[in-house]
Amino acid sequence: MVYALIGFIILVVFYGIGIYNRLVKLNTLVAEAWSGIDVQLKKRYNLIPNLVETVKGYASHEKETFENVTKARNQAQSATTVEGQQAAENQLNKSLLNLFAVAEQYPELKANENFLSLQDELSVIESDIEKSRRYYNGTTRDYNILIDSFPSNLIAGLTKFTKAAFFEIDTDAERQNPQVKF
Repeated sequence: MVYALIGFIILVVFYGIGIYNRLVKLNTLVAEAWSGIDVQLKKRYNLIPNLVETVKGYASHEKETFENVTKARNQAQSATTVEGQQAAENQLNKSLLNLFAVAEQYPELKANENFLSLQDELSVIESDIEKSRRYYNGTTRDYNILIDSFPSNLIAGLTKFTKAAFFEIDTDAERQNPQVKF
């Protein structure tokens, strides 16, 4: 009977260690996924000044638009939390939409090879950011499920693991289906 009790205690301890190791692994994957988003965002931040300068050459009287893009870029670069990054990215996306709206007013700019190249590069980076966000949210989902599930929630609570935030769209406009009119 004593051996059975000792064996049971050993199994429970190893099971707890296994859960703890899964929590550590998923926590690391969440951090790695966030790093992937960060890398893509930095690529975009580095591209934005070139884009602004190209548009500036054609639309020098749109000073407020350029200042808004620069301000939004700086805020996004200095964000330190997932929630802060979300808010800053939403503001940056709005500013970039305004920048492209300005570019639409200048047909010679839209035909400029440098502008087209920068626009294509930005499109590729945006696609990579979307993939990184999906990966981050997937690993965050798995991590949060483990934290919420019994009995791993007991181990998570004892070892101070906390849920991670999802990287989501904040604005209703981005959630709407786009309307295409010809």
